[in-house]
Amino acid sequence: MKEGNENAKGVSYGGIRGIGAAIAEIFKVHGYEVSAPSHQELDLSDEKSIEKFIQSHQDVTYDVIINNAGINDINEIENVKDIEIDQMIAINLTAPIKLLRGFVGNMKQAQYGRIVNIGSIWGVVSKEGRCVYSATKNGIHGVTNTLAVELAKYNILVNTVCPGFTLTELTKKNNTAEEIKKISDEIPMGRMAEPKEIAQVVYFLCSDDNTYLTGQKITVDGGYAER
Repeated sequence: MKEGNENAKGVSYGGIRGIGAAIAEIFKVHGYEVSAPSHQELDLSDEKSIEKFIQSHQDVTYDVIINNAGINDINEIENVKDIEIDQMIAINLTAPIKLLRGFVGNMKQAQYGRIVNIGSIWGVVSKEGRCVYSATKNGIHGVTNTLAVELAKYNILVNTVCPGFTLTELTKKNNTAEEIKKISDEIPMGRMAEPKEIAQVVYFLCSDDNTYLTGQKITVDGGYAER
């Protein structure tokens, strides 16, 4: 096991702010050397940038890979633009697959690894205007399902975490206090999640406490999907 090992390495794509920043922080607290590449270091919408990142890190064996980056353009189906389709699929689905393809070989050689793909509540329940986004988040769990089976014999566990409404800085910026309260009133727990609450679930899946759980879609939404 790698927990507490000063040589343990993790990479979190989309680890700069919000849930991603909370995930990076909890791993740092537990002794991981965490890489959270910036947009300048890794542009997930650019094939050449992805390839360059993989090539420049091909000798690194990551113990943990978190695919957290994602974009969500909300539009009813007849108004969805081609560029929105292309970008959401590229960033939310294609990029994680390419990055896993690039780094999972080293995990297999090490006979150890933990992968968490960040899905969404909109990959669990439906809401208008999220056709493409929901498709990508259902797609990333398809990646989880397949790799959980494919990589289990190498002691690599793969899971999806689906956050519900989360009180990030972006949420506060894009919603008034009244709007946040209205959303919170729809959640059985009566509030949005804090980013660290999502991060704690992700960390458990990658910690010494998880030795068997793999291939699962874990929804962290305060009961929203069960209403």
